Amino acid sequence: MRFIRMKQVMEMTSLSRSSINRYIKEERFPRCVPLGCRAAVWLESEVQDWMRDVLGRRNENVLYGYDMD
Repeated sequence: MRFIRMKQVMEMTSLSRSSINRYIKEERFPRCVPLGCRAAVWLESEVQDWMRDVLGRRNENVLYGYDMD
């Protein structure tokens, strides 16, 4: 199990900070884990699972709510 910060999540997913935050608000992206008043991380495995889910939909005509900016 490994924690990753926002910068790493952005690099892994190629999404912008605002897209990640919007997907979290819409409950379409894994929620972060708060570590303190200003620190938050994600579980790398949850982000990887999300990426696999998106890849699994790539051959479908619609990405079912995943608005890829």
